[in-house]
Amino acid sequence: MASQDALRQATRLASSSALLQVLFRVVTFGLNAFTLRYLSRELIGVVSVRLTLLYSTVVFLAREAFRRACLSGSTKRNWTKTINLLWLTVPLGVFWSIFLGLIWLHLLEVPDPSVVPHYQAGVVAFGLSAVIELLGEPFWVLAQAHLFVRLKVVAESLSVVSKCVLTVILVVLYPQWGLYIFSLAQLLYVSVLVMCYVFYFVMFLGSPEATKKSFPIARMKALLPNWVEDETFVNWKEARLTWSFFKQSFLKQILTEGERYVMTFLNVLNFGDQGVYDIVNNLGSLVARFIFLPIEESFYVFFAKVLERGKNVKDQKQDDVSMAANVLELLLKLVLLIGLTITVFGYAYSQLALDIYGGSMLSSGTGPVLLRCYSLYVLFLAINGVTECFTFALMCKEEVDRYNFVMLALSFTFMCFSYFLTRWHGSVGFILANCFNMGIRIAHSIHYISDYFRESTYRPLSGLLPSPVLALVYILSGVMTGFSEVFCCCDKGWMAKLIHISVGALCFAATIGTVLCTETKLIHFVRSQFLSRYMKKGT
Repeated sequence: MASQDALRQATRLASSSALLQVLFRVVTFGLNAFTLRYLSRELIGVVSVRLTLLYSTVVFLAREAFRRACLSGSTKRNWTKTINLLWLTVPLGVFWSIFLGLIWLHLLEVPDPSVVPHYQAGVVAFGLSAVIELLGEPFWVLAQAHLFVRLKVVAESLSVVSKCVLTVILVVLYPQWGLYIFSLAQLLYVSVLVMCYVFYFVMFLGSPEATKKSFPIARMKALLPNWVEDETFVNWKEARLTWSFFKQSFLKQILTEGERYVMTFLNVLNFGDQGVYDIVNNLGSLVARFIFLPIEESFYVFFAKVLERGKNVKDQKQDDVSMAANVLELLLKLVLLIGLTITVFGYAYSQLALDIYGGSMLSSGTGPVLLRCYSLYVLFLAINGVTECFTFALMCKEEVDRYNFVMLALSFTFMCFSYFLTRWHGSVGFILANCFNMGIRIAHSIHYISDYFRESTYRPLSGLLPSPVLALVYILSGVMTGFSEVFCCCDKGWMAKLIHISVGALCFAATIGTVLCTETKLIHFVRSQFLSRYMKKGT
């Protein structure tokens, strides 16, 4: 029963996250498309690559390990010690912000002030924004651990929309402000994000709903650091696990943002090319943020609750093993089909999408080639997200430590591949290196999952095999839309573009129809778990 509840809550969180993110991101998508027509490629490159890298690096290094350690296991724990541990992210964030800020200011190439004004203010603002966001970390972990479905998504969506609206207003009214615009927008983003969490818990704690749920925290003061007499300040088991994850997160950050580090420290691309690459990267990763990330985060919590970390399959409750294996198989099939769909149709519609979104600045040059390659990369992202989600939820501390050495070797290899492939193929080399990186990580996770279920009758990795009929439909769709692009897109007028879109729509409809006929088990899982509450609302 507990496993069923965990599954229901995880799917609810994932589906709600995906739906609400799509609704809010549609607004920001339009606002960003509007903003692109007012900015130079160089300014976009500095903001999207250089400054965003500073912010993401500080935040990731300061909190990722704490999140993974504190979300492992049951919600029945000593939350005072867990919250004490989480508050250590703030001084850690201050350290990384100052240390990395000095590097960004004094060791890296400074953009031309006439093209990108106020660079120093931008570095300070983005570093400060990382520290402000870390102030909300105890609230975020508490909400995620108890599967508060809407809080996380609404908070993030409101903060993103606020940021985009302010950016558009300032870009139109004061374009000469340069990086001041994005600095103010970034500070507004993190402030709204943290205040949403604080305001929610101020209203929730002590309420009848909190009492009904037997919520472990009774008042806001308990969310501050507290020293309990005759007890340690933190849970040392969680602290040791955090240290193991910290060593891993340092390497994972290099792998996740590797291309930006290469661009920033090795100057393989100018700021203008960095801007185009980042725009294409953001477009290509929309589905990863909308669908794959909510699934990964939600089902990491599910697997961590249902199966006990560090125990082999024979020592687990067999009902829980059966459910976990079934869910893993269906999740793999789900993300595989989404990834294949994007790969097949993304190849033929990349140039058209960029032309509509950003005009000739994006649709000419390397933009379409970048987006085509990224469509393939999305397939790797899809599979890696679910396989690593399961693997990290089950690894014991010793296995995490061993995996750190794998990540270390992979980080070095990835950086080398990025550098040489970029010298050879320009910005496309970054995506090729990322595909290699993800391929190795997928292979490791598949090996772990295969070993884990070897002594059982379950084979969840069969979810990575589409039916032969569906594979044939994907191949035919790719061929037909490819020919359609050659003859109808994208400089032959709007009528030809509409024909190209119609061909894609027909092929897409045929693909969806085949999925409905051949993947009945998956369709039942999606309808019963992800869509059930929306279908009930409509009846």
